Amino acid sequence: MSALSTPAFLVDEGGLLVFYNEAAGTLLGKGFDEVGHVGPGEWGGLFGPYDAAGETIPYEELPVIRAVRAGRPAHAGFGVRAFDGQVHAVECSAFPILTAHGSQGAIAIFWPVEDGLSTAAVTAAAGAADANGAGA
Repeated sequence: MSALSTPAFLVDEGGLLVFYNEAAGTLLGKGFDEVGHVGPGEWGGLFGPYDAAGETIPYEELPVIRAVRAGRPAHAGFGVRAFDGQVHAVECSAFPILTAHGSQGAIAIFWPVEDGLSTAAVTAAAGAADANGAGA
């Protein structure tokens, strides 16, 4: 995963962010070595993510969590907030990581898109980030 030039996250079966690659670090503005593991309850405060109306997407609805829980691929488009407060529109496809012992987590691949969120949605998401004290 480290050699991928496409942003990617890896979560364990409990939804703990255990790694993201350098490309994801470039998108977010900080490398994984600076951020470390992120628990399920911390994601919203750091990254959003946001729907087209600028509302935070519930954790349970994120593709990577749906992939872990359902054991099948999931996909969605949304906005993610970088550490500098900028919101980026992405498409995300997540795939469960299955072994002979069952689910071991999931990998999420993010594709930045230029036309994914309206300007109003990005502004609303950035405003929500500021109101929550995130992005600083």
